[in-house]
Amino acid sequence: MAYSGIGGQAVMEGVMMKNQDTYAVAVRKPDHEIIVEKKDYVGICKNAFLKNLIFIRGIFNFIDSMVLGMSCLAFSASFYEEEKELPGGQPPMPQKQGKFKENLEMGLTVALAVVLAVVIFMVFPFYASLFLQRFLKSETLVLLAEGLVRILVFVGYILLISRMQDIKRVFMYHGAEHKCINCIEHGLDLTLENVRKSSREHKRCGTSFLFVVIIVSVVATMFIRVDSKILRLVLRLAVIPLIAGVSYEFIRLAGRSENPFINFLSKPGMLLQRLTTREPDDEMIEVGIASVEAVFDWKGYVERLRANGLEGPKT
Repeated sequence: MAYSGIGGQAVMEGVMMKNQDTYAVAVRKPDHEIIVEKKDYVGICKNAFLKNLIFIRGIFNFIDSMVLGMSCLAFSASFYEEEKELPGGQPPMPQKQGKFKENLEMGLTVALAVVLAVVIFMVFPFYASLFLQRFLKSETLVLLAEGLVRILVFVGYILLISRMQDIKRVFMYHGAEHKCINCIEHGLDLTLENVRKSSREHKRCGTSFLFVVIIVSVVATMFIRVDSKILRLVLRLAVIPLIAGVSYEFIRLAGRSENPFINFLSKPGMLLQRLTTREPDDEMIEVGIASVEAVFDWKGYVERLRANGLEGPKT
């Protein structure tokens, strides 16, 4: 499998695909029409050196993914929200003021999401480990137990949300996103038939990234051994950017490598994707194809693969 450089995410009744600084969101509207919005997103960091600095780039990439992801989710959800009139026949908000309000709400939403993630996956397991200290005398066992709690919370969270009907459809679009990317990266034409038979698991998936984050955090925690409980918690929170940076580098390497050992290390994250992806229907695949075609010359890419003898299997 060759590396294409495109990535994406599922949104409400749609798929977002990103290629370098250009992204497109394709959404299946309630009337079944596919609408595609294409824009540029350069990210929060404008310094090219920092954006490409190893370990640091992962931090910026993670924040950009959250900001862009929230924005695309809001865009897709807008087609399914009831239109609301301003009370008393008030005139619409001026464009500049509306844009400021939108950016403020987006910033607060991303900040809240980060805080909740830290509380659920970092702070809660830490306090659970303090409770387990009453029963475990070995500090190493306590730290391992904390790591196990973190993994169980993460998997439990995915299992819980996967039971929600709306999330099930998002997971189906997630499958469509992966299948479209796998299709072209295996040198196949981006057709409904080829996408349908492609895999819905991908090594560069955000699910795999989050799983690697959890595992790296468990390993990092093993080296944080201080007596003060407050300092222990502070140090755990302080290393989060480093954990994100290291995890990003692994996912980046995995997406560009077919090394058997790297593939072996990628397996747990790939298996976890069976929970966060579902087989899409043909209408969902069509949305994924529309999103890819808006930002990526897949025909030229596939031709280059075939010219280099890198075309994947036909079945």
